[in-house]
Amino acid sequence: MKYILFFSLPFYALDQWTKHLVLRYVDPNGYPQRVIPNFFDIVNVTNTGAAFGSFKGNNTFFILLSCFALLVVLFLLVRKRATDIWRDVSLALLLAGILGNLTDRLLHGHVIDFLLFNLHFPHADPWPAFNVADSCICIAVVCFIIHSFREKKEKRGESVT
Repeated sequence: MKYILFFSLPFYALDQWTKHLVLRYVDPNGYPQRVIPNFFDIVNVTNTGAAFGSFKGNNTFFILLSCFALLVVLFLLVRKRATDIWRDVSLALLLAGILGNLTDRLLHGHVIDFLLFNLHFPHADPWPAFNVADSCICIAVVCFIIHSFREKKEKRGESVT
């Protein structure tokens, strides 16, 4: 568990530090800060909803949902189990992501999103703004998927490399 916290806490700190910088230096009503023209900007966007700005105006619901998800993750972390690196990394990233966005909701009443990519594809022109915590949650989901496929192979007796 302590190793998981050593993995989670730096990502949580990075999320909060980057959001602090955005709040301090990026005007929410101003122009985006161009990093890579026509591809990547830093913005200051508030989100009271969920992924991609869906379900806006439901901050209280998402605070409660985040608290529940946090309790589930903590339960999974403290229960006795065999060590599995994919599972542990995914739980650590999920913990960092949940804490990062929950902190925003409690302190600011919304989540602060600031990474804006323009992928120049339909429905991704630009991609909705996101943050470090959102990235942690997405990577955690990918790790969970890898973990589940590896676990299925192990149950069938196949070699897992």
